[in-house]
Amino acid sequence: MENGLAIQVKGLDRKFADIHAVKEVSFNVESGEIFSLLGPNGAGKTTTISMLSCLLKPDGGDAFVMGHSILGDPHGVKSSIGVVPQEIALYEDLSARENLEFWGKMYGLHGAILKQRVDEVLELIGLTERQKGRIEKYSGGMKRRVNIGVALLHTPDVIIMDEPTAGIDPQSRRHILDGVKALNKQGVTVLYTTHYMEEAQELSNHIAIMDHGDLIAMGTHAELVQIVGEQDRIDLQLSQDSPSLLERWQGIEGVNQVMVEDGSVCVLADDSNRVLPPLFEMAIDEDVRITSVEIQEPNLETVFLHLTGRALRD
Repeated sequence: MENGLAIQVKGLDRKFADIHAVKEVSFNVESGEIFSLLGPNGAGKTTTISMLSCLLKPDGGDAFVMGHSILGDPHGVKSSIGVVPQEIALYEDLSARENLEFWGKMYGLHGAILKQRVDEVLELIGLTERQKGRIEKYSGGMKRRVNIGVALLHTPDVIIMDEPTAGIDPQSRRHILDGVKALNKQGVTVLYTTHYMEEAQELSNHIAIMDHGDLIAMGTHAELVQIVGEQDRIDLQLSQDSPSLLERWQGIEGVNQVMVEDGSVCVLADDSNRVLPPLFEMAIDEDVRITSVEIQEPNLETVFLHLTGRALRD
């Protein structure tokens, strides 16, 4: 393991027929940090972690997990990681405890050590009191928590989590996010994929933004927001579509970008106080009514808009 790096990704590349899913992606994950891959569906996040988990072979490049090459030492990689897949990988007719015991044995755990680890994991995922319930009776959020528990049984150095909160209720989502932070405090390195900007912002030491297979930006939250500088983001709702108005808005001094997303108009500007009056004046000229205005400081959504011209969740 080089210079305290848990993961080193060096030019990973992968194609599926006509789709170039991952395009020579490179990044490093420091030991003991939470590192998020942020991007919309189809960005290449799952393909990237599938290669890191040795489930897919790359067409080019290599990666090292705890010093083990995914090409030269896949067994060493697999022994160092726990993987939480996007899809639930549990036996529905078994209880939570029985699932954990089964997967623990697959990891080579037996006897008192297996019992201890199952007890510890059930406590960590908050399901000790529900451990005898059959998985088929669990909510989606509870199933995901057991899915995470399976990956923790063998106390791996690195946990790889692929969209672990997708499609679950807010309470379970909160429990999972708090659990990720608790794991990290115990020294576990976490590689986390998400399309939720709020999750990446809350959890991560470093964030890599992916889109269409490319890694388009990387850094801390503060460093990424600096990409758009001290701009304000102005979200406006209009009474009707007006391409001519948007074109005129683009010419206002201090306006840097005008984009349409989900039926709203997003304006990135140096100073919202200065540009709002001409925005309204031109709307009146074009006989368009502005029905709502919201001003906010730049965030990761703004960064993605700035870099791609579209919303993160498009």
